[in-house]
Amino acid sequence: MDLQISNYNNQFQLKGTLNKLNLKTFNSYFSNIFDKLDDILINIESIESIDRAGVMALARLHNESITKSKRLSIIGLGCKELYDHFKTQEQTTVAA
Repeated sequence: MDLQISNYNNQFQLKGTLNKLNLKTFNSYFSNIFDKLDDILINIESIESIDRAGVMALARLHNESITKSKRLSIIGLGCKELYDHFKTQEQTTVAA
C-alpha cells in the first residue's frame, strides 16, 4: 500500500507504508512544516510497515523540531521499527 497523509487541525494521519519508494511524498508534505506550524502531531497507528529510510525521515523531522524549538508528537502503536529506533537513541543519550 502507498503512503497516504491526511491532516486535520495540525494532526497528521499516516496510512500505508513509509519506505524509500514513497519518501519523496513524505518529504514534500512535511517540507518546511515548522515554518508554518509550532506544534504538530503525527499518528502512525495505520502505518503497516516502515523501512530504515522512513525511520530516518521521521528522525530528521524530530531533529528539525528541536532545532527550531517546535513541538512534534508521534503517536500510535504497531510500528516496532520506529519505536526501537527512538528507544535506542534515548538510551544512547542517557548513557552519554
